Amino acid sequence: MRVCFEFEGFGSTHVSLPLHYNYLVQGIVYGSVSSELAGFLHDEGFMHGKRAFKLFTFSRIIGRPQIRDDRIFFEGPVKLYVGSPIERFIKELTTALIQKGEITLGDANLAISGVDVPKCPEFAGETHIRTLSPISIYSTLYTSQGKKKTYYYSPKEEEFSNLISENAQKKHIIIHGERVKERLEVEPVRAKESIVFYRGTVIKAWSGEYVLKGSRELMRTVYETGLGSKNPQGFGMFEVVE
Repeated sequence: MRVCFEFEGFGSTHVSLPLHYNYLVQGIVYGSVSSELAGFLHDEGFMHGKRAFKLFTFSRIIGRPQIRDDRIFFEGPVKLYVGSPIERFIKELTTALIQKGEITLGDANLAISGVDVPKCPEFAGETHIRTLSPISIYSTLYTSQGKKKTYYYSPKEEEFSNLISENAQKKHIIIHGERVKERLEVEPVRAKESIVFYRGTVIKAWSGEYVLKGSRELMRTVYETGLGSKNPQGFGMFEVVE
């Protein structure tokens, strides 16, 4: 399930945000659902083996951006998409934001001017997609000195698609209780590296256009939960290109 919120600035046609604002959006999301649900998702999540999955994702702020120094400015209204297979999560978030009627994102006060629930697209054996927030997938490796090192894969590396497919399988098992036989392949059409600072951590990710091939079941799963890792920090959301 996916919901799209539209926001407008109070008394101004401009919306100004920090260049790296993912943590601000995540704070709005957690702060708009019940403390019980927010606590569960933040502190526990849905387990698969030793891995915990939050099972939600969100887009970048979508509008007409201009970057000046360390801030990003939008002219006119902006949109934010949030997706999750957890119906309660989407309902609580939507109800809370509609009732409140406004949000504070950093030092920007925004009024909610519209809410839409897009229909889930029909997925084909090959589906062309465009990212709404960049895709990140990584492994934790160890140096020769035994120190942990996070390695982020690029779309040119074979592991990029393989790890995304396995990640999608784990999410699908949590949601539906079974593994899908067919894999999910992710092939880049046009990819651009994005560097995101999230609470002092550097995250490497890739925006652009891709082709999804293989399991339609896994395509539907990642449509709701996000492609790859770090989805609840605002990574891996996409739309289908008609």
